[in-house]
Amino acid sequence: MKRNVGSAERVVRVVVGVILLALVVVGPQTWWGLVGLIPIVTALWGWCPLWSALGISTHRPGVR
Repeated sequence: MKRNVGSAERVVRVVVGVILLALVVVGPQTWWGLVGLIPIVTALWGWCPLWSALGISTHRPGVR
């Protein structure tokens, strides 16, 4: 698994994931908010299987 998610994108993924997870607790309180785990996990790994399949990479070598 070669990294393909850049630093700025990782931050955006965590923010979006937290917002989606908040839907489980507040808002419409649906289980669809658990979809927020996907962007959080991919941000922590630094690797996205969809980006890999599409050949996309926002990661710059040498930058964590």
